[in-house]
Formats: sequence, C-alpha cells, structure tokens
Amino acid sequence: MTPGSGGAVGPDPWVQRHWDWRAAGNFIGGGAGSGLILFAALGDTQGAPLVAALLGGLALVGAGLLCVWLEIGRPWRALNVFVNLRTSWMSREAAVAALLVPVTLAAAAGIPLARALAVVLAGAFLFAQSRILRAARGIPAWRAPLAAPLVVVTGLVEGGGLWLAIGALSGAPTPPLAWVWAALLIARFLLWPAYVRPLPERARRALEPAGRTLRWLGTALPFALIALDAMRPGPATAWLALAGVAAALAGSRVKHALVTRASFNQGFALARLPVRGARP
Repeated sequence: MTPGSGGAVGPDPWVQRHWDWRAAGNFIGGGAGSGLILFAALGDTQGAPLVAALLGGLALVGAGLLCVWLEIGRPWRALNVFVNLRTSWMSREAAVAALLVPVTLAAAAGIPLARALAVVLAGAFLFAQSRILRAARGIPAWRAPLAAPLVVVTGLVEGGGLWLAIGALSGAPTPPLAWVWAALLIARFLLWPAYVRPLPERARRALEPAGRTLRWLGTALPFALIALDAMRPGPATAWLALAGVAAALAGSRVKHALVTRASFNQGFALARLPVRGARP
C-alpha cells in the first residue's frame, strides 16, 4: 500500500486521515457564520435583515460545531474540550462559542451593547479557528505563516458575502461596509498565491483546483457582478447578492481542499534504508 491509501507509513508524506469533511465543515460553517455575525453587528443593518443575518450566522457556527461533534469518536465526552483552555485553541474556540450564542441572541433581540460585544466575540472565534490549523506543526500546509491570515480573511469574505446577499434580497441600499468587503475580496486574492508559493509541491498540486475556483468563481465573477450592480442606481440588486454567494462558495471550496486534500504530513527522512539480506 502507498501512504495515505489505508494508513500505511513510510518516508514520503501522505495525507492525514484524522480530519475529514466534518473537520472542514467546522472551518466552513464557523468561519462563514462568525464573519456573518461580525458584518451584521458592525454594519448599519436594522430590523428583519439584521435578525436574519445574526440568526443565520449562529446557525452556521452551530452547524460547524455539530460537524466536530460528529467527528469525535466518543461524542458524549465532548464537554472535555473545555478542560484545555490554557493550551488548546480548539478549547478556546468552544469557550468563545459558548459566549457567542447568548450574546448574538441578545443582539438579535435589540439589547443595548450586545451588538458591540458580538463583534468582539465573533472576531475572537474566527481568530481561534485560524490558530487551530496553525498549531498543527506536522502539516506544512497548515503551519505555513500565512495559513492563519488566509483562514481569517476567507471567513470574513464568506460572512460578508452572505451579509451582502441578505441585504440585497431584502431591498436595502448598498451599505458603505460593502467597500470593506470588496477590499477583503482583493486581499484574499492577493494572499492566496503568497500562501501557496512556499508550500511543498504535493500540497501546491492539491490546491490548484481550489485556486482556480478562488480566482474565477470567488474573485472575477463577484467583481463583474458588482460592476453590473453599480450600473443601476438605487437599492442593491440580485447581482450583488449573487456576488456575495459566489465569493462565499469559493471560500468554502478552499477550506475543504486545505483540510482534506492538501494536508500532507511532514514525512520523515531515513539516512539508510534497510535492505533484506544486506549486513548493517
């Protein structure tokens, strides 16, 4: 068997098998959900669109955490995740999530100062997620210096895109914060090649399809749709909503590939390989 085909080991790197689509689902749902909460609480959204965005963000965060719960071999021992707050970023992510839920619900209910606190907690949740991958020293694609910034920016682009879609579909005017989202879209596009370039060749090849998705579906198409929306004065149109969804889908594709396709471990080097029948 070759490494990665069924758990065999050898000197060549192979894709880790501990984290699968469920772990990717946590990064996808948690990143997009926390980004959506952050944009909704930070922007000037009011009324039903604000409530929809906040509750939608919570639902995505919850879906991501549910994926992690499903991945645990003994799911009923999930509360043990809270015992390693001093050393584990996964524990810190869970602790922040426990605070994020009631605070976001309070913000949706219109309680004063809850929106500001939701911004802080959503940002903390997204930061904790980015450090989870960074802490995996045995995976070159995860421990890369730009891996954490890429996860943060991608989560903001995903959440901001969904926030724009909710606002556009509700007929609200294009918010000023949309320009911040467009800047983040450019930042993600520029950050991607800088992140991929120093990775090992196997990881770069595994990320090529996701990179094409990011380039065309996640960047070129959204900006084309933004231009179409800008040609029509008045409230935001479905073009802007489609731009936000496309950018979010591309980010999800990138995270899935990063966790499940490009996660080659370090491997190890042997100065001398044993040969049957040969004397040491």
